[in-house]
Amino acid sequence: MIYLIIVSLIWAFSFGLIKSYLTGLDPNFVAWARMMLASILFLPLLRWKGLAPLIMGRLILIGAVQYGLMYCSYLFSFQYLEAYQIALFTIFTPIYVTIINDFYKKEFQVYFLGTSLMAVFGAALIRYQEINLSGVIIGFLLMQFSNLCFAFGQIEYRQVRLRITQSKDHEVFALLYLGAVVVTTIMATLTGGWNHLYQLNATEISALLYLGLLPSGVGFFLWNKGSTLSNPGTLAVFNNLKIPLAILCSLILFGESTDIPRLLLGGGIMIFAVFLAERKSGGIAQT
Repeated sequence: MIYLIIVSLIWAFSFGLIKSYLTGLDPNFVAWARMMLASILFLPLLRWKGLAPLIMGRLILIGAVQYGLMYCSYLFSFQYLEAYQIALFTIFTPIYVTIINDFYKKEFQVYFLGTSLMAVFGAALIRYQEINLSGVIIGFLLMQFSNLCFAFGQIEYRQVRLRITQSKDHEVFALLYLGAVVVTTIMATLTGGWNHLYQLNATEISALLYLGLLPSGVGFFLWNKGSTLSNPGTLAVFNNLKIPLAILCSLILFGESTDIPRLLLGGGIMIFAVFLAERKSGGIAQT
């Protein structure tokens, strides 16, 4: 669980950073830059000897979906939503994680669905009355597709790790980023994102370097590693704990406002959901 806590703190800062400094860039180019930097970080660690072609293909597919498709839809949603809305519209991810895990495991785990619903309720409570749904439908749908992609990748990675016990996470993770690079390269080409490559200023370059190396590179690696060490209920709930942390960062660093009592109450409900999830062992779904 410690890995999930560390990454939640790292990611909390990125919502406001993207909204403040990168919305003028093509979102697919931003996604490509982040994935390329992350892949460069992990390529020297890649060890594919002994990996079956099917396993390598699954790892590349995970990266293409969990990071490539997820990032393209996630970053594109910034064109339609505020930073706090981006954070809040991820609230359904715990349910997706639980349902996908149940699908793999071929059983319905009511207990973990309950803790996931608590996490969703806690997140919705934080700013429920402040959400204006007018004109945000496209952004909302983009975020749900992004959430599904991210949830799928987390659970699928858990399955693949069962079959590559001879390898360590850092020795195979570059394959995920390579899959994401393929998707984001195609998307950036289709949307003309390469025009921004030669127009970046120092602030944008700094933001991309930070986001690509830390939240994307180190963050995604630690998150998926943590997903293999946590039960599915805890993993699902932690997908929402970044929400109150992101809003808190937006308050402190980017001058946004929120209802503090709701933030504390919603965050408290999510922490309690983690406590309940940790009390029950769920194990990794077998396929």
